[in-house]
Amino acid sequence: MPEAIKAVLFDMDGTLVDSESTHLRALLDLLHEQDLTLPAGFDEACTGMTINAVHERVVDQCGLAMALDDFIERKNAAFIGRLGELRRRHGATAALDLLDARGIRWAVVSNSERPVMDASLASLGLVAPGRVTVSRNEVAQGKPAPDPYLRAAQLLGLKPEDCLVIEDSGPGAAAGLAAGMRTIGWPEPHREDIVFPPGVHVLAATEQGGELSQALDALT
Repeated sequence: MPEAIKAVLFDMDGTLVDSESTHLRALLDLLHEQDLTLPAGFDEACTGMTINAVHERVVDQCGLAMALDDFIERKNAAFIGRLGELRRRHGATAALDLLDARGIRWAVVSNSERPVMDASLASLGLVAPGRVTVSRNEVAQGKPAPDPYLRAAQLLGLKPEDCLVIEDSGPGAAAGLAAGMRTIGWPEPHREDIVFPPGVHVLAATEQGGELSQALDALT
């Protein structure tokens, strides 16, 4: 019988934070300055990817002539300029309240850069003393590699099997599985195109967002 869950590790963008559309608008802001546009379906294909991977695709598919470091700085600045657009995803607060009420620790593990992660979490009141957060900057490889989730478990002083991962994307869920953690796929309601790897328990997301709390209630 599986051991009890001791911590829940949440992805940030698209899982805790309704931010995917803001990331897209920030990217469009940058490309507009360069008189470039995105091909159809570009944003959906990049869900869960690191900014390095997004840069590579923009260069290849849009003809962007901009070095990676410059791209990261300008894209992050455009995103932070739109922080007022961010909202917690429906159902996220109820899930966090449930964990807090049961004394179960939770952490945030993101493929975003540290400045974007810190600004996003602070803007939505998700920062607290001692809370573990892991950004792309703290690990050798981002998701779908297991590094970010393994780092979070290490910081929490837990074994991978003690942790449960909540993800909205295929690459993120693959990272959770590769880390040896139980993994739940919680796709955004409008993303019926998301494909999760075998071994992921996929929730049928609704606009109300109550399914995550129900799943955590059963598991904890």
